[in-house]
Amino acid sequence: MAGERVRQAGFSGARAAGDGDDDAPVVPVDLAHLARYTLGDVALEREVLELFCTQSVSYLEQLRAATSRKAWSDAAHSLKGCARAVGAWRAARAAEHIEALREDIPPDVRAAQVDELEASLQEAAAFVASLGDGSRK
Repeated sequence: MAGERVRQAGFSGARAAGDGDDDAPVVPVDLAHLARYTLGDVALEREVLELFCTQSVSYLEQLRAATSRKAWSDAAHSLKGCARAVGAWRAARAAEHIEALREDIPPDVRAAQVDELEASLQEAAAFVASLGDGSRK
């Protein structure tokens, strides 16, 4: 089911990060993971993906606005969780790395890490948008 949606979206032969087939292109969201998570309910998959897209923007804004270690860590932790829920493994790893950053990290290094996370979230959101309205079978 998930593999079919990936093929229909133009990602034939694609794999999720960590699948092991180094010759296949990596897709930003592991739809097989998501299908297991939602018990194959396509409408629920779509709802979860839409929630991921909206919530990740909100959490990213919180991360950029964080003025304390706790606020920083909480926002990164939330991003890590929502990315893992949908199988956005690259974004989850970036958020996990940010969550673990020490407080004394220079601001430019911290900003570069957040930019990398944002790029992975944008990539995942573009992939979700490419799937269409979820009406494919």
